Amino acid sequence: MSEKQITLSSSFTVQGKGLHTGAIINLTVKPAQDNTGIVFYRTDIEDSPAIEALAENVVETSRSTVIAKKDARVSTIEHLMAALWGMGIDNAVIELDGGEVPICDGSARPWVEAIQKAGTVELKEDREYYNIDEKISYHIEERGVKIVAYPDDSFSISVNVDYGSSVIGNQYAGLNSMSDFASQVAPCRTFVFLHELEPLINSNLIKGGDLDNAIVIVEKPLPKEEAEKIAHLCNANSIDTKKKGYIAKNELRFENEIARHKLLDLMGDFALIGRRIRGKIFATRPGHKANTEFAKIVRKAIKRDAEKPTYQYNPNTTPLYDVNKIKQILPHRPPFLLVDKIMEMGADSVIGIKQVTMNEPFFVGHFPDEPVMPGVLIIEAMAQCGGILALSTVPDPENYSTYFMKIDGVKFKRKVVPGDTLMFHLELSEPIRRGIVQMFARAYVGDSLATEAQLMAMITKNKK
Repeated sequence: MSEKQITLSSSFTVQGKGLHTGAIINLTVKPAQDNTGIVFYRTDIEDSPAIEALAENVVETSRSTVIAKKDARVSTIEHLMAALWGMGIDNAVIELDGGEVPICDGSARPWVEAIQKAGTVELKEDREYYNIDEKISYHIEERGVKIVAYPDDSFSISVNVDYGSSVIGNQYAGLNSMSDFASQVAPCRTFVFLHELEPLINSNLIKGGDLDNAIVIVEKPLPKEEAEKIAHLCNANSIDTKKKGYIAKNELRFENEIARHKLLDLMGDFALIGRRIRGKIFATRPGHKANTEFAKIVRKAIKRDAEKPTYQYNPNTTPLYDVNKIKQILPHRPPFLLVDKIMEMGADSVIGIKQVTMNEPFFVGHFPDEPVMPGVLIIEAMAQCGGILALSTVPDPENYSTYFMKIDGVKFKRKVVPGDTLMFHLELSEPIRRGIVQMFARAYVGDSLATEAQLMAMITKNKK
């Protein structure tokens, strides 16, 4: 049984400071309609520009994940995105009056608690998954970073971190069920090494960082004067740097909180894939750069798969309409009849076939030494195939014709040459009204998309 998409039952608002900017931000998460995805709106900018939370919109990953569209940016989105993904939210609108998501306590727990309080509701549309069907990997060899995905029937993550730290050591964390996210992953806080603090501050970062929202890792004891300086940087009265270890407002929430937080960040960045995935993920020393680059690889794979035909043509299959039946419906005749077979037809879609041979008259001049089927004729062939679907809606199709009104979004992906078999797949974009037909058309050669276009035509009765 298919799962339905989920959104919030009600809105919630969080006010807090940004980790890097230190600015006080008001952020509201609102319910959204099916297939909206996660979209950020900068309400402090004129016209409240929208930024879709997708991997291709990532513009920076140095200390957090930053997305942008034109001049509108939103940074440090990873904890909120992880909470939405971990709690099953597929669609949400996020409005904020600044350029950074509040850091809260440095974990995703406050966001999870707000989502739980707001509640969730199922929508009408099915949730889409991307199934990892072959190994996908991303490496940064010089840093020992590696993310690998393998096929699996469910989603799971295993994370291993080793920074050469005698405090952290070699830590492992795993998540095998999303039902454990809220309790086992969401509470884990961000962290920073003590020696990184001053360079970060000198780089105009972590203006909002303190022991309320981060764990500080001390690799070696510090002299009193330097400890006081670090305490000031952390907005603390004093900190104990007499021995190496962790400095935090409270005790560690888990013995391997560092590894669990890296898993949290990984999930937040994976949410930028834009749909849930089924696969087994193994990550070594993941970071925002690797996470988002991996997400981009998966996004490209999703787009490639979306271009593959859902129908596999078998020449041994008896067609629904052969060319003689097609001639009873369409007014076209050779050499301008460009559909040979109709394989399938439903209420809102049709599958047609065109065998491209060297005997096509247009190859004489296009081109003599390198024959290529003209793109305009591929569009015409798709339109003829769509015309058969359109004319199937009238009782006497032989008395009607279809005429082009508009062609939009035409893309030519590959050449069509003699010997190719073109398969056309056309779907109604919306129901036919008052004789107006709108279709999305694709033409394939094998598994490769050759041409796509949005077509609009009118069904018109022929003059006697």
